[in-house]
Amino acid sequence: EEISAYILKKLTQDAEQYLGEKVTDVVITCPAYFGINEREATRKAGEIAGFNVRQIINEPTAAAIAYGSLDSTDERVVLVYDLGGGTFDITMIDIRKDSVEVICTGGDHHLGGKDWDDRIVAYLVEKFQAETKTDEDILDDPDTWQDLQLSAEKAKKILSQRPKTPISVTHGGERVKILLEREKFEELTEDLLERTIEFTREMLQEAKKKGYNRFDEFILVGGATRMPHVKERIQKEFSITPKVFDPDEAVAKGAAIYGWKLILNDKLIQRLSTQTKKPIRDVEEIPEMIEGEVLTLEDVKEAVRHVADETGYTLPSVESSMMRVKNVTSKSFGVVAHNPYNQEIVYNIVLRNTTVPVSRRQNFYTAVENQKSVLIRIMESETSRVEIPVPTAVEIKTAVLNLPSNLPADLPIEITFVLNEEGRLHITAVETSESRQVEVLVDTASVIQGEDFERAKARSQSLTIH
Repeated sequence: EEISAYILKKLTQDAEQYLGEKVTDVVITCPAYFGINEREATRKAGEIAGFNVRQIINEPTAAAIAYGSLDSTDERVVLVYDLGGGTFDITMIDIRKDSVEVICTGGDHHLGGKDWDDRIVAYLVEKFQAETKTDEDILDDPDTWQDLQLSAEKAKKILSQRPKTPISVTHGGERVKILLEREKFEELTEDLLERTIEFTREMLQEAKKKGYNRFDEFILVGGATRMPHVKERIQKEFSITPKVFDPDEAVAKGAAIYGWKLILNDKLIQRLSTQTKKPIRDVEEIPEMIEGEVLTLEDVKEAVRHVADETGYTLPSVESSMMRVKNVTSKSFGVVAHNPYNQEIVYNIVLRNTTVPVSRRQNFYTAVENQKSVLIRIMESETSRVEIPVPTAVEIKTAVLNLPSNLPADLPIEITFVLNEEGRLHITAVETSESRQVEVLVDTASVIQGEDFERAKARSQSLTIH
């Protein structure tokens, strides 16, 4: 978190220098496949850097916001194939005039351009060993390892433009020149590309369950999508020509547009609340309030006109900032329980690819008479099934609910999971005899907190980053 905070500070310093004004609020993106731990750590990094973190949004969603902001009134279903340096996400997004809605997402946060580099490195080591007739693992030498990583990345980029490239490997006083052809590179990495195709097929199956049987466009973001065989393989598999959309900057631009949306939304809410003397927390409430005749369309139009005058933006721009952005959870969340055969299982309460925010309630039951307490083990998993074996999930938090004495067996314990737009999880467990309850906000032990967090903040404020 602290290292990420330094990167964020450097970025905002550069922005401040360019803009000539102070940056206080930030929108930070993360891979769609990030779980509770990683999202919480991302937020903490922004807070350590001294910023008001307005929202954490998924990278493919940000790319779709940037793509959807282009001059087009067409409603379309888009697949965002995001292959970055370290992660792969595939996301289906329904782009409409007034909303960007994520249908479902999939991927692998251990698959990215770095894996393609590693395949080249392994090939170079093999060639060097064959040429010099040695079985020494030259990667044990940190300098050689670093040189090979840099050479591999450079070769990968050249092979996106040319059919072959020479690479020199130097180690222990010996130098070997190797010619790597694009065909060989594609052969070495074919299984990695197939994994992305497999994840895409799985995601399309999930989308079908939600009634989406087709898509209109396939867009490629992330630097690694520049490799020609990515485009060719997608074209062959899905009979569609994918569009390369601003691979390096689409996500950052989408986050910036989202930040702009939040600022205008704040102004609209403030103006509408002042104008109508009615409390409004979110622009997403406005359509319901109009439907319920709490607000009128004229109230909204007047607020839009006022904000347009105040900011200098056009009326259509201010109206477009009211677009709804709906996301889904990329994991399933549940608790450890016993099934009717008394086997320990994970029972998922919120399933992967459920639209957020979401609230789900489920009853569980005490096992024996006079049970003193209930241990609630909160689990995260990458499946869409309700009941799964315990080893296939990861424990992210535990809580203990103490029970009154002399309770019968099979007393209902009501567990509620509430997941917000950012993927933050709030859990409540209530026993139904005396309504004793325990509440848990999941910011897990692996994320910096407490005194460590405060010390990191203090360190960050006293540092200048060059």
